[in-house]
Amino acid sequence: MLEKLFKLSANKTDAKTEVLAGITTFMTMAYILAVNPNILSATGMDSGAVFTATALAAFLGTLLMAIFANYPFALAPGMGLNAYFAYTVVIGMGYSWQYALTAVFAEGIVFIILSLTNVREAIFNAIPLNLKSAVSVGIGLFIAFVGLQNANIVIGGSTLLQLFSVDGYNAAKGVEASFNNVGITVILALIGIIVTGILVVKNVKGNILWGILITWGLGIICQFAGLYVPNPEIGFYNLLPDFSNGLSIPSLSPIFAKLQFDGVFSLDFLVILFAFLFVDLFDTLGTLVGVSSKAGMLDEEGKLPNIKGALLADAVATTAGAVLGTSTTTTFVESASGVSEGGRTGLTAVTTAILFGLSLFLSPIFLAIPSFATAPALIIVGLYMLSNVISIDFSDMSEAIPCYVCIIAMPFFYSISEGISMGIITYVAINLITGKAKEKKLSALMYVLAVLFILKYIFL
Repeated sequence: MLEKLFKLSANKTDAKTEVLAGITTFMTMAYILAVNPNILSATGMDSGAVFTATALAAFLGTLLMAIFANYPFALAPGMGLNAYFAYTVVIGMGYSWQYALTAVFAEGIVFIILSLTNVREAIFNAIPLNLKSAVSVGIGLFIAFVGLQNANIVIGGSTLLQLFSVDGYNAAKGVEASFNNVGITVILALIGIIVTGILVVKNVKGNILWGILITWGLGIICQFAGLYVPNPEIGFYNLLPDFSNGLSIPSLSPIFAKLQFDGVFSLDFLVILFAFLFVDLFDTLGTLVGVSSKAGMLDEEGKLPNIKGALLADAVATTAGAVLGTSTTTTFVESASGVSEGGRTGLTAVTTAILFGLSLFLSPIFLAIPSFATAPALIIVGLYMLSNVISIDFSDMSEAIPCYVCIIAMPFFYSISEGISMGIITYVAINLITGKAKEKKLSALMYVLAVLFILKYIFL
């Protein structure tokens, strides 16, 4: 049965190897079940409902990958895209989370159309390679910055930003916090970064998840020892899971199908939509090709044979995820961990999907994990994305300057889309004025995007 469905022998693998690979992949990316509700709840979304949506989107998306493509890749709401959703679109631009979900839904529909045609390749090829890498680097810095803020390691102050102090925190937040709530959590977050870093260096399976759990465990020990004293009034809660309702699954109703179609025909909506689409498109293609090459799954021309099916799975999962109530669902680079364990077929993906389904019953555990425990995960994931900086050609200033602008704009302006738009404008302007545009065969799409982004800054 399994042989027929997944063509195990043709892919030089067996059921045991595939199942173990699927478990490994789940371990390395299960952190999203704690991190995603933490990030999206900043918009006012119900964290319990977001947890359920996250698990369901991961279950559905990963299962679709197995069905459409028979590949060992896992999907879940993506890092970077969830940060853009929460901190740029909702908190930064002032739109409702319902409006942001609608943009994700529209992105999914567009992505489905692109996945059924060859247009996706044209778009992918239109954006210069260096600029693609710069987007990833910028998102990495942005995510790390969010992690530092969530842990209160960095706080607002007279210098715009400053290193944590209890007095500085109280002045910035207008509260009366103390060492026994905010102070100890900052120390725990710093310890968590070191612990997670050690686990990464040691190549421990599920290192990011273990880093979160160890940091949280240290927090619970501190609570029992009286070093950490919960104070819900200023946002410091009991660290112990609440099993009073048993292992029931949190209701989706607060966020399910809450789409808002008012204002979808505005330039702002198009910019938001493009940012989601841009990041998702290149992130997905990059992940698929990168992981596949490591697994030796590319053909003689360096192409992934069934990439259309993989992209379709990603697109449908994004659309369904928006209806469920979560940000863009995308292919996770952590899939490489399962592939490195020998995963070669959709059976690996099915195993991972089943584990995401079972995790629905563990919501009290994942929802009790505090932000100081998930912050180290954000910072380390930021490092992974930052590593793409080595792919940028800094010897060519006409490439380096636009990439630099793109990278620094994201954390400094607290916006992924601002980084993308400024990177594209700068790239077109510098290469056009210096006469390098013809030499580099700059695509018509780049000119169109640059003009649209300039008009956005003029009129909006």
